[in-house]
Amino acid sequence: MSIAVARIIASSLLVYPDQKYVQAREEMMVLANHIEPAFAEPLLAFFNATADLTLEDIQKHYVEIFDMRRKCSLFLTSWTHGDTRNRGMALVYFKEIYKRCGVTITDEELPDHLAVVLEFAALKNPGEGRLLLGEHRAPIELLKDALHSANSYYAFVLDAVVATLPKMTPEIEKRARDLAITGPPQEFVGLSGAVTIALEPFSSRGSDVLQGARS
Repeated sequence: MSIAVARIIASSLLVYPDQKYVQAREEMMVLANHIEPAFAEPLLAFFNATADLTLEDIQKHYVEIFDMRRKCSLFLTSWTHGDTRNRGMALVYFKEIYKRCGVTITDEELPDHLAVVLEFAALKNPGEGRLLLGEHRAPIELLKDALHSANSYYAFVLDAVVATLPKMTPEIEKRARDLAITGPPQEFVGLSGAVTIALEPFSSRGSDVLQGARS
């Protein structure tokens, strides 16, 4: 239960903060105080770091970090597939898993957004959600490192997310190192067809789902 609660709180914090965030903040803090310390401490560190900030402050920081920095993308397939045609197939993969589990994703949200995956893993299908998170562990680790490098308080949220995951295998560690070096692929299409190259290394659902955490 602690893992599910930690993931739903993290999911709520990784969407653009609006009035729902303000209304749910105290409830999220209460929930965080009742889960295992490994998950609770980083989440409470986020709340402590933002305690004296206005909603406008947090909104500005969110945009600066997640919308303006490639290295801090919340879209998991952007790390592994970049802006290539293969990313479309990767997104279909996410949608097919959700569909198989009875979950419909609207056209307004991409299925690989970390907040969406966390909500799915917490409330809809923990088994399939765990597999999706595990398959994209390398991007999640790189996002965490990028947020720490940027001195963003959102790094605490990623610390909590990573704490809910199994220990990394040597294969995943290698994948993360390789991805950090090569960056995501980019596709150029010309007369001779498509060519995929590596970019330089990377340098983005709300509080209403908290009801599910209480159920």
